[in-house]
Amino acid sequence: MNRLTEALNLDTRFGFLDRALPAGQIFNPELIVNASTDSAAPNTGEDRSMLAAIKNELRQANEFIFSVAFIAPSGLAPLKQQLLDFTGRGTIITSRYLDFNEPAVFRELLQLTEDNPNIEVLIHEDVDHGFHAKGYIFRHEVGMTAIVGSSDVTGSALSTNQEWNLKFSALPGGDIVEQIDKAVAYQKSTSVALSAEWIENYEQTRHHRDFVVTDSGVGERINGRTRILPNVMQSDALEQIQRVVDAGEQRAVVISATGTGKTILAALAVRQFAPKRMLFIVHSADILAKAKLEFQKVLEEPDSAFGFYSGGTYDLDAKYLFATIQTISRDEHLLQFAKKAFDYIVIDEVHRSGAKSYRKVVDHFEPEFLLGLTATPERTDNFNVFELFDYNVPYEIRLDKALKGRMLVPFHYYGIADPVDSEGTKTGEQISLGALTDSSRVRSIVDNLQTYGHAEGAKGLIFCSRVDECQLLAEELNGQLVYGKPLRTRALTGSSTNEERQQAVEELQAGRLDYLLTVDIFNEGVDIPELNQIVMLRETKSRIIFTQQLGRGLRKAAGKDHVRVLDFIGNYANNYMIPLALTGDNTGTKEGARRDTMTPTVTAGGSTISFDRIAQQRVLHAIDSARLTGRRELRAAITLLRDRLNRIPQLRHFLRFDSLDPYVLATTERPRNYWTLLVSLKFLSKDMAPSAAEESYLSMLSAELLKGIRPHEILLLQRLLEVGELTRDDFRELLRENNTRSDDAVITHTERVLTLEFFNEQLKDAYGRTPIIDVVRGKYRLHPKFRDLYEAYSPSAKHEWNPASFRDHVDDVLATGLMRCRQTGQWDGHLVVGRRYTRRDVCRLLCWAKNQEGTMYGYKLDADTQTCPIFVTHNKAQELDVDVRYPDQLITPSVMHWYSKHGRTLASSDVAPMAANEVDMPLFVKKSDAEGSDFFYLGRVSADNPEATTLPDKDHVKKDVVSMDLTLESPIEQELFEYLNTEARTARPDA
Repeated sequence: MNRLTEALNLDTRFGFLDRALPAGQIFNPELIVNASTDSAAPNTGEDRSMLAAIKNELRQANEFIFSVAFIAPSGLAPLKQQLLDFTGRGTIITSRYLDFNEPAVFRELLQLTEDNPNIEVLIHEDVDHGFHAKGYIFRHEVGMTAIVGSSDVTGSALSTNQEWNLKFSALPGGDIVEQIDKAVAYQKSTSVALSAEWIENYEQTRHHRDFVVTDSGVGERINGRTRILPNVMQSDALEQIQRVVDAGEQRAVVISATGTGKTILAALAVRQFAPKRMLFIVHSADILAKAKLEFQKVLEEPDSAFGFYSGGTYDLDAKYLFATIQTISRDEHLLQFAKKAFDYIVIDEVHRSGAKSYRKVVDHFEPEFLLGLTATPERTDNFNVFELFDYNVPYEIRLDKALKGRMLVPFHYYGIADPVDSEGTKTGEQISLGALTDSSRVRSIVDNLQTYGHAEGAKGLIFCSRVDECQLLAEELNGQLVYGKPLRTRALTGSSTNEERQQAVEELQAGRLDYLLTVDIFNEGVDIPELNQIVMLRETKSRIIFTQQLGRGLRKAAGKDHVRVLDFIGNYANNYMIPLALTGDNTGTKEGARRDTMTPTVTAGGSTISFDRIAQQRVLHAIDSARLTGRRELRAAITLLRDRLNRIPQLRHFLRFDSLDPYVLATTERPRNYWTLLVSLKFLSKDMAPSAAEESYLSMLSAELLKGIRPHEILLLQRLLEVGELTRDDFRELLRENNTRSDDAVITHTERVLTLEFFNEQLKDAYGRTPIIDVVRGKYRLHPKFRDLYEAYSPSAKHEWNPASFRDHVDDVLATGLMRCRQTGQWDGHLVVGRRYTRRDVCRLLCWAKNQEGTMYGYKLDADTQTCPIFVTHNKAQELDVDVRYPDQLITPSVMHWYSKHGRTLASSDVAPMAANEVDMPLFVKKSDAEGSDFFYLGRVSADNPEATTLPDKDHVKKDVVSMDLTLESPIEQELFEYLNTEARTARPDA
């Protein structure tokens, strides 16, 4: 019985007989109920949805069979890239049961078989028995894994509905395998291959259904009441807006993601305030009528109460006036209104308000309340939106939260290699018009619209890099066949009139056009809910613009359950922005971007992200080359929060507002503390810089405590700053009160960190060689030098802080470190599976007397603690000497096959205790050296099957080594396993 067979045997017993067995939990039976990323376990983010389960099995299988009655485009879309990339045999068996499946999905399936000939699609035609199967079968090295239950291939069934699906595995000789094989054989024998002729016949004979089944699972209830009521999130927003009004404030700005109903929210806020007169200002005449219509629905007043002030229509006395900024800002119009003509004013897309026209209008009027609406308050023109609204932000809902709250439809993003001019890394401006509109590129666009796009009813925007490309591509694409029908496309540019734009939008909505091509005029301020496809043919230069363009397709509409995003990725240095923009990652770290690029990702609200192989290489190359925390990025992050808060932000604010990781912010530049950085970036003058001693202390606190890997040092310092002196027993009680580890080992080690005894000589020099605390006769006191520096500054008033105060910076570092401990689940002072640690972090959490990071390569045994951490770089650089490239391999989520250092036998002093499982062995793995010095902690391992063997050294001479299987106490998440096991492909610039 081989290792995988043994694992399946044990996992099956664990699942059906005894859950106390020490199983690897790889093949154990599991009930999948769609606990998706939105409700995943805290601190893990693990996706327990049916979609994630299918994706995981597809990555491991050499054959799959789907036997499912119902398939919808919304279910096929998130699986599309993996099905295209599948190299084994694939069979999809479906039917025309109840005539549920749309002809469009059969066209998509037929196209799939053409794009990947390894996959066949069969239509079950046993008309005497209804076909209602819901089974997913995967064959792999061990045998078979099957998932059988309630989920069809629809977006909601795979991601959000409450479903019951049982996953189980069996060996080839198992009876259940024979039963499934017979059932599949029967279905195949009563099925025909999907063909264009079959689809044509289906369209002609399909029974018309009098009801529409949608994926949303939620419909608008009509119960005789016409009054529009706020949803949960709108109710929260209205409550917060009212609090601002009640506090006597006269201005506020609401941040709400594109498509979340900002206009309806504004109308509800106006209804709540009940003004005598209201002015609503927009930047484009295109959206005036829609805004007025939505206000009419909410306010329930006669049409005569509403008026326009734009385009030759001047309803000067209307109770609710809707105006364009271009018109009302002109003197001949603005001066017709008294300063207090309106007691409530709403400005849409208020991030534009830095323009003179907006400032002019805002300065003229004196309403009782001014409400701003924006999806993107962040600006690149140095204008501070928050200042204009007195720094009042009563409510904020960003894209991630809106998707999780089902306020928007999910997106399915495909990163596709753009064939344009791949001679070296370029920016879009360097590419000629001929290359952008070359016939081969046009062919690639058309082919990918057919592969990834909707098979029927596509309504899309295509964003181009410049006007001449936009116009010429519209001509070239017009008439090209997609799913046998000629494309109908039209270009719109800044020179297009409002009438031309409106007509084009109406034709797109009516289905008389398939795509509108533009550069940037539709980035914001346009409302086309019917859009179900976004195509990006331009370099990603800005995360803000990327999100704006993505957001065009996220608005809900009748019959729309998702939007598809096709992003054609060239060799651009800014490609690293793509995964960051898609996931909203502002931390300044690369690890998340790499993972989201290398493994198919299910994100907020059931949205998915996938890349084809070449596009993936290009993005990874850009990530490796990018500097996410250069001085410009650090300055921008601080400036953004300063503008929002009206003062220099504290480190804790970067956590609160999901901004740059405060540890990264404070420690990226030497001497690694936030106060010095503020001076260096000229947020503070040089005469406000910290002293050398203050700088050293803050560098130590930032480097060692701000990361938040345990709370012990922070809790001790905070208490000493309060009471001045503490006994060892007092400290132990303090730890118990805070529900964290309180044994002698961690208490002693906390002392060694704060007295600097733990650190090597180099770090002691960096930290000023002066301890933070003294330990005298079992009592802790602040070191006099540290205490005097701290007490030299007066305490700041509540809710204020002095960025040039040592006291305030110390308090901020400690508070932020504690917040990170809580947020990252590292409160108890132990290693946390899935978290990333440096070698120094490991020395601290294992309570080693001294920092051994400089000598603990590969593995190192500490006799005092009887611990032996093992460090593995999974994909070692090819340029390394052979003697350090051991063929360590993560075989399953529970087992790593591992080799010792050269010159070792089973009797070697550092190997024998490991082979005999006499020491504690935590395992740390990183994908490659490109990921920096942090390793993922996978858990504690036990050694199995130790064996003396040989490996060649750099001179190709075989040397003694020991191999063994390291078995984890619990398997790691499948996503992390796949990420670590995926070869890191570094793209060449001409990939």
